[in-house]
Order: sequence, then C-alpha cells, then structure tokens
Amino acid sequence: MNIEVFNKEGKSTGRNIDLPDSVFGVEPNEHAIYLAVKSYLAAQRQGTHKAKEKGEVTASTRKIKRQKGTGTARAGSLKSPVFRGGGRVFGPRPRKYNVTLNKKVNKLARASALSQKISEGAVKVVEDFTFDQPKTKEFVNVLQGFNIQDDKNVLISGKYDSNLYLSARNCEKSRVVNTNELSVYDILNCKNLIISESAVKSLSETLA
Repeated sequence: MNIEVFNKEGKSTGRNIDLPDSVFGVEPNEHAIYLAVKSYLAAQRQGTHKAKEKGEVTASTRKIKRQKGTGTARAGSLKSPVFRGGGRVFGPRPRKYNVTLNKKVNKLARASALSQKISEGAVKVVEDFTFDQPKTKEFVNVLQGFNIQDDKNVLISGKYDSNLYLSARNCEKSRVVNTNELSVYDILNCKNLIISESAVKSLSETLA
C-alpha cells in the first residue's frame, strides 16, 4: 500500500512511502482491540481505594447494652458493621487492576487499530522533522498546515524528541507519542493520526 508523504507545512513532497500490508492492511480484529483497550484503561487505575473494616475502626469496645432482655439483637461493640460509623464488611482493599496481554495479541491489536485508521482515511505520513527549541506555536503551525488544529490528533514519532514533545504539551487536543509507548487506545482515541517516516519504519519492523 502506497501513501503520499507530506512535509511539516502540510504540503506534498511528491514522494510516496510503502506501508506493509502485514501492519497497515490487516483485517481488524475487534476482540484483540477490545482486550488491548481494556488492558490500557485497567492500568490507569491507581487501585489505592481502602475502607476500614471492623478491626480498624476507632471506637469504644465497651458492650453497649446488656445481652438479654432488650428485645433487640445482641450487640457487643460500636465497631459492628450494623451500626452507623462501624466497619465495612468486605470493603475495597488496595489492589492492582493490571490485565496482561500476550505479545502476539498486543501486536495484532495495534496492527488492527492502524489498519482501521488507514481504511477511514485518518492517517497522514509526514517526513521527519524537529524544532530547534520547544515552541507551541510551531507545533500549532504544523496542525494548521493539515487543517486539523481543532481536532483530536496524535503524532507518532520514531523516537523520543523532547522539543517536539514539549511543543505539543500545551495543545489540549493533540499529543506526541513515540513508537515505544504507542498504545491501541492512543490510536483509536483521536480523529487524525500523523505518522513520521521513521515511525512507519519502526512500526513495520516491530509489528510485521
């Protein structure tokens, strides 16, 4: 599959790049995509929730009423879960929500998401570029060149570029990720996907 290559001004360079069908032309596997997104969202949870149980509540341990003759149930402590302010039964405890994925499933999910974006016509390939210094205006100019400044965008770079990353940090709807940290959620959670030439090569080697 051939696709046109643009420069950072959004103009055609007159060149095409070959996208391997094994990465950008597969039949999307919806279940693999679902598992990858589920794994990503689960990993975002802190899992620090905690409720106090009966033994952890601070309260008097005095028996609050006599054992018999009251006409109500026995009660030995205000810490009992049946009383307001008492401990909680089977409350949440700190835990990890991580969902592990097989490497092959993860590769299939990313290839499926990329292929789906290609079929939607939401992918642009841009030649490698960088900025001399972090400047949000420069990054906005790149988005304006493609007329996507008001959309939700993800730019995939071949490697981490601090100037590029910092330039995009103040753009609420756009972000920069490199191929090592690219997730299926990043691919799907945007309207436009801009991929640098070096990123195309890296993804082709990693996911093929």
